[in-house]
Amino acid sequence: MKIKEQWSLPNLKEAARRTRSAVERVDHYAIPANTFDLGVGKTYHISTYGCQANQRDSETIAGILETIGFKPAEDLEHVDVIILNTCAIRQNAEEKVLGEIGNFKRLYRSNKDLVIGVCGCMSQEDSFVKTILEKYPQVRLLFGTHNIQDLPSMLYDAMVKHEKVIKIYSKEGEVYENLPVKRFEHHKAWVNIMYGCDKFCTYCIVPYTRGKQRSRYMSEILKEVRQLKEEGYKEITLLGQNVNAYGKDLEEPIDFATLLEEVAKIGIPRIRFMTSHPWDFTNEMVDVIAKYDNIMPFIHLPVQSGDDEILKRMGRRYSAESYMRLYKKIVDTIPNVAISTDIIVGFPNESDEAFENTLELVRQCQFDNAFTFIYSPRPGTPAAKMEDEIDEETKRQRLYRLNEVWNGYALEKNKAYIGKTVKVLVDGSSKRKEDVYSGYTETNKLVNFSGTNIEPGDLVDVYITDAKTFSLDGKAV
Repeated sequence: MKIKEQWSLPNLKEAARRTRSAVERVDHYAIPANTFDLGVGKTYHISTYGCQANQRDSETIAGILETIGFKPAEDLEHVDVIILNTCAIRQNAEEKVLGEIGNFKRLYRSNKDLVIGVCGCMSQEDSFVKTILEKYPQVRLLFGTHNIQDLPSMLYDAMVKHEKVIKIYSKEGEVYENLPVKRFEHHKAWVNIMYGCDKFCTYCIVPYTRGKQRSRYMSEILKEVRQLKEEGYKEITLLGQNVNAYGKDLEEPIDFATLLEEVAKIGIPRIRFMTSHPWDFTNEMVDVIAKYDNIMPFIHLPVQSGDDEILKRMGRRYSAESYMRLYKKIVDTIPNVAISTDIIVGFPNESDEAFENTLELVRQCQFDNAFTFIYSPRPGTPAAKMEDEIDEETKRQRLYRLNEVWNGYALEKNKAYIGKTVKVLVDGSSKRKEDVYSGYTETNKLVNFSGTNIEPGDLVDVYITDAKTFSLDGKAV
């Protein structure tokens, strides 16, 4: 593999650097003149992996592409640009991405002008980029999380100059405002309030791939929310790797509780946020959520483990006891609140006792939902260097037991909805059954229900008739 001078390759060591330098803020976005019509008569396709931040990035990518003339592809047989927006949280995500890139090789063989691009968090990992360069020649464009705004010029080099383009910056990052956006939904919207993360949990690659914590100005966030309300959006989700830390990095510090209250005052019907780190979750936040009816009573609160020693080695900065205190405060203060969590099993040298402590915490909290995973080492993180003598079968058995426990509580929580009428924001209709629709309750429960003359974006009262582990059934009132 020959490295070309014009390529910018990732460097995890540089990505881990944190300084006290001011965050650069770019308020005006200009399309290079030579790219104005680059996409006229051409089409694009975006595959998105991972979290809501990636979904929001894909909306920006689509917005930029359509600004320079591209249209969404109706089929992949005649597409001109394919972009895979990737997630680096777990190893199986990388395997899926590489599999999809392999599938696109057939398209590239029949159309050498096809630009296959890979971006997102995976592109920030040097080992992944090395694999792409050595084994996947059909990929002609690689760019990172700090390079989305450069997409027009990168595509120009790939499409007009026929160059292989690699532009991946490993740095703390900037805040860009007013980038083009194409919202993928018409009634629900993602709103970035901050970027990056400074927590450096030992298992997590995100602080390396997304840069340092940097908050948008509250005035810009509120302006975006007001515009979304004017456009008829019914629900927004405030996004950040750790929304609770919002504003701590600003020249005039402000807290997330203040932002949340100001957003609620705008009057958009539904407000959600994610993700929250338990360490930064304040009493003021709990009180604001309880105070406003349009802040949804649903909180995603990752615990990761119920064992103090494991939490310490994860770098989580809280104990199982302090998590439980916060959990109880939330449940006691916010009426009808639902809480979901993330849990990792099989962290390096997790003992039987440590795992049992996690099960005990789950029994006490009885979560409404949980996202559970076997630990996946990410190259470059401290945890990836830890010794681990636990065999994979033990880890799989632990995951099975954990899922059995929390699934039971989830079903129990859902059964409590039977016979009640809930407000559902409709996402759409069933492709298989006429007059069957789906949407989510205020507490983020998926509901499949029957009704007539219902449209996406409608807020509908639904009577719940049955409950499953992961969804509710009902009929429109």
